Amino acid sequence: MAGPRAPPPAPGAGPALPQGGGKAVPGQGELRPARRLAGPARRRPLARAGRAACRGREVGGAQGGLQPAAGPPEEPIRLEQGSTMLLGKLIQPVHSLKKLSAPGACRHLWGWLNAVFNKVDYERIQAVGPDRAASEWLLRCGALVRFQGYDKWQHDYNGLPTGPLGKYKIQAIDATESCIMYRGFDYLDGLRHVEEIKLSNCIYIQDECLQRISETESLQKSLLRLMIISCGNVTDKGIIALHKLTNLEYLFLSDLPGIREKETTVQILKKSKPSLELELDLE
Repeated sequence: MAGPRAPPPAPGAGPALPQGGGKAVPGQGELRPARRLAGPARRRPLARAGRAACRGREVGGAQGGLQPAAGPPEEPIRLEQGSTMLLGKLIQPVHSLKKLSAPGACRHLWGWLNAVFNKVDYERIQAVGPDRAASEWLLRCGALVRFQGYDKWQHDYNGLPTGPLGKYKIQAIDATESCIMYRGFDYLDGLRHVEEIKLSNCIYIQDECLQRISETESLQKSLLRLMIISCGNVTDKGIIALHKLTNLEYLFLSDLPGIREKETTVQILKKSKPSLELELDLE
């Protein structure tokens, strides 16, 4: 004879659990203690909040404002410790990106890249010759070159002409707004046909660079025209060093705020090189 039946559950209530808070395991006649599930109890407010927000948007669309959805008062939304840690992990990369995008970090990155571009490859010089290797260095740094016997300026690294070793000789260099720096000036040592150099808006050109040019034996003989424009790190010391360029015929100086003793510097140049045509645009 069957025992008394359990009363039916109240309306709206969930299924009745066996006495003791256990849960029946299919195929077994024993009860397993029910686990305390903190997750769903805490996830339900988040889900209800999401649904309420959707309903609120629908109401807002119809009535012109965001209205709370009807229903029982919502429980406050709480973030568990794990959620807080996850949020921290998501925010961390953002701070890292901010550090990379800082002006100082960008300047450091570009300075490092420019130093790499100026690194001298002596094996490459031996393999392809000084003019070809110097052309690659100059174009890599944003400068232009013109070869002897040609009117066209070369500006494309991948478009450099090919031919027998030593066929193309650099005759002119236009380093306007390039990143050439002292570190790469060893590329100039084997150039014997350079007649003209223009240094304009070169942020890495300084007195040591001009001294290096003036002490390069091949340039002392070949260089005829030199223009130095808007190079803020050039001072009187670097300009005076140019008197060693024995065959220099024309020197143009413009917008060089580092030159403090203009009259004295000009007199030294004229005395050491009387035949030099010196054109100045200095304040």
